[in-house]
Amino acid sequence: MKHRIVFSPEAKEDYDGFSAGMRSAVREAINRHLVHQPSVASRSRIKRLRGLQQPQYRLRVAEIRVFYDVIDDEVQILGIVEKRHALAWLRWKGIPS
Repeated sequence: MKHRIVFSPEAKEDYDGFSAGMRSAVREAINRHLVHQPSVASRSRIKRLRGLQQPQYRLRVAEIRVFYDVIDDEVQILGIVEKRHALAWLRWKGIPS
């Protein structure tokens, strides 16, 4: 099943703030991993986040973390942040379960 990718306004702003090369890498990873199997966890790329109601998942792209939820056939990208800011972002934007 093919999932539709939807960026939140904040995620779009995050994405636009990266260099062209990093945007390309993030776009490629989203198309490769999230369009077809966004909820299949892997050891290196996709991680189901525990203790949080939102975001549900994290995609790792080099030093970038893409936080997202999967709702039916839609992947909602909530934030795209550098690894060094990921924990602070989760504390600020994450919703505990």
